[in-house]
Amino acid sequence: MMENWHNCKNILVVRLDNMGDLLMSTPAIRALKESFGSKITVLTSSMAAGIAHHIPEIDEIITFDVPWVKTNNASFIHEFLVLAEVLKARNFDATVLFTVFSQNPMPAIMLTYLADIPIRLAYCRENPYELLTHWLPDKEPYTFIKHQVERDLDLVRSIGATTKNNFISIEVPDAWESAQKILDKNSIDLQKPWLVLHPGVSELKRQYPAAKWMEIGKKLVEFGYQLLLTGSASEKKLTGEIAQGIGKNAFSIAGLLSLDEFICLIDEAPLLLSVNTGPVHIAAATQTPVVVLYAQTNPQHTPWKTPSKVLYFEVPEALRSKNEILKFVQNYQEKASEVIDVEIVVNEVAALLSFRL
Repeated sequence: MMENWHNCKNILVVRLDNMGDLLMSTPAIRALKESFGSKITVLTSSMAAGIAHHIPEIDEIITFDVPWVKTNNASFIHEFLVLAEVLKARNFDATVLFTVFSQNPMPAIMLTYLADIPIRLAYCRENPYELLTHWLPDKEPYTFIKHQVERDLDLVRSIGATTKNNFISIEVPDAWESAQKILDKNSIDLQKPWLVLHPGVSELKRQYPAAKWMEIGKKLVEFGYQLLLTGSASEKKLTGEIAQGIGKNAFSIAGLLSLDEFICLIDEAPLLLSVNTGPVHIAAATQTPVVVLYAQTNPQHTPWKTPSKVLYFEVPEALRSKNEILKFVQNYQEKASEVIDVEIVVNEVAALLSFRL
């Protein structure tokens, strides 16, 4: 069946979750494009669609928020059925479905089956029989755990798609000049030392306490750094509170930058200090050093192939996932403390900055 893929010139890639997830799939998408010379269309969520425009391997984007993935928008049954018809009309030769090991791939598999895409590849725990033409039994996390990039590369390797370049890819837009103007208006002097801090998350369980961000920030300011606290418009309150708590030389710029400008900011930043969320993977794509305050959730999503340090902290019991697969992983993870010592964070930031210099 492997030889069929070399005739697939119109491939649908399904990655239905977040920005960071799609970025981590880019090496595997590149492998498909390089190996089969295919046009790549990506079906993704509204949360990831913006970044998809900056991924050079993607030719076309279809945006849809499915009901089995947590997104900002609700979808309805009739819209789902219409989507299947839309996909069917595109006459895709094949589809590849990328998932996290804790996700159930079957709804997405059924979507591609209803869309009558003739060749369908995905991981799945149970035998999907006719729903997939190419099934890779999912052994994670019970046999091993791989980084998400490796997981996705192994999926496409099973049908003969490979690449020598396994870095996360992104095209940095031409928006640094406009970003600089915004920073200048907010009294940020880029001629002086500066760092980016990103405290916001999409899930409460990955949030690091604001009071601890303030402690870390005060120490970094003592070393002469301006701190740029980034986030979405909905995170203004959080970044404003943290900036106010830090005091002088801490600037809340949440909601002020477009995605293009934010990518440029990460690309230019000496270092990013962040929780485990999408900007970490932008930093990996731009080769920006990153220190991650990493909630013990899914261990697959650490920074990929960029100078980095991961500092783990424990998720409060009341906020832990009810997903049985993640609960299994959490039971076997080495216990981390609820908070990370401020001195450890500051020392790791200093170490990575000296590495870049």
